[in-house]
This record gives sequence, C-alpha cells and structure tokens, in this order.
Amino acid sequence: MSMTETSIRRRTVLIAGGATAATLTVGATAPEGPSAAGPASAVPVAVCTLTKEMTEGPYYLDGQLVRADVSEDKTGVPLKLTLTVVDDDTCAPLGNALVEIWHCDALGEYSGFVGGNGHDEPDNGTFLRGGVLTGSDGVARITSVYPGWYRGRCIHIHVKVHTDVTLTSDGSFEGGQELHTGQLFFDEAVTEDVAEVAAYAANTVPRTTLAQDSIYDDGGAASGLLTLTALGGSATSGYAGTLTLGVETG
Repeated sequence: MSMTETSIRRRTVLIAGGATAATLTVGATAPEGPSAAGPASAVPVAVCTLTKEMTEGPYYLDGQLVRADVSEDKTGVPLKLTLTVVDDDTCAPLGNALVEIWHCDALGEYSGFVGGNGHDEPDNGTFLRGGVLTGSDGVARITSVYPGWYRGRCIHIHVKVHTDVTLTSDGSFEGGQELHTGQLFFDEAVTEDVAEVAAYAANTVPRTTLAQDSIYDDGGAASGLLTLTALGGSATSGYAGTLTLGVETG
C-alpha cells in the first residue's frame, strides 16, 4: 500500500446508525523507496485508522457511577473488560479518560427501563451501568457480566469515552467532553455457549445473531468486535474481553 493510500484510509470516516467514527486498528508502514543508508534502515511508523462509531440507542442514562465493577448483584457469566483508549492521530494512550459502559442483563432488561423486554424484575436504575478512568497507559478495566439480548438486536455493550470530567461527591461525574460513542460486540460461537447457561436460557425473547443485526456490519475489531478469552473450562467461568478504542481528541 502506498503512503497516499495509507493516508486516505487513515482519515476515512464511516457513517453508521447516524453517527461517525472511532475504534482503531494499529499497523505499521515504511517509506516505499530505499533510504540513503539502504533498505535495512527503514523504520516502521505506527498508523491509526478511524473506524465506526455506533448509535447511542434509547437506553442511556446520565450521571452514572464511576466504578470498576458494574455488575452489582446480577446473575450471569463473568466478564472482565480491558479497553485501551488511544489518540487516533498519534496512537498515544489517552490517560484520565472516562470509559463508560451500559448494557442489558441476562434477561435483556436495562436498568431504568425494566419491562421493556417483557420480563419482570427489580429495577434500581444503576445495574450494569458505570465507568472508570483510564490510567496513564490508556487502559480501563471494568468488571461486568456477559450481556443478554433483547428483541431485534444482537448481544452488545454500549460505550462512551469522555475527557476532562469532574468527579462528584455522590460517586458520579459531570462535565467534560464526549469523544466517542460506540458499541462492543461478541463472537457468535461464544454467545451460543453463554446462551445455554441457565440465567440466559430464561430469556424468552428470540435472539438476533451477529450476522442478523442491523447495526453491526461484519467489520470485526474495526467495528467493535471484542477479542474474547475464556477464563476457565466452561462458559460459566466467564470471559476476558479486550479492544483498543481510537478517538479523535482535536
């Protein structure tokens, strides 16, 4: 690929669900011609490529808690998320950014909107919602449970990235700048195993697969597909999910 082609790819912004782009791939490129010292001296340069943001959806709630564990007392398959936030232009890690997530429980119900997927359960308005500040390495680690599903959508997690937020005395946050709104997706083979676990099997709504989903575009990690690693020998042991999010900071 030429440097011109690389530049075009890097600045391409794709549209999805009424929003523009963010999540990243990191690669390397080098000058096409030999340098003065010969071909062996060419040094690869990191290249970050913008890819899709996704729609916020109807279930966002302002003022959620800043906390590393959002699972509360929800029953489900453990999920350990490691999300790395970087500047899309420089590939540098973005420290002190708030990574916020929200998603439904095993029955497909969102806190603050319980009943929307046809199941009756207590609703405290906070379960499976919250965020954490990244470290100097740009990494946010969040503990949750594997999401369930609701009518018409595949399994997913919503994510936002904010900078310059102010932490409040009630454990929440305010202000700042929202840099990214997207969704995280799950490999269908893993989801098939999780769907057989009792807490998920109780979900009476037909499940939409990744391939059937109207938002996910089969773009892999570039569109939010997590890399999943089993934490044990069965689905009930849980999974680690990792992804790098590239955001525009200026």
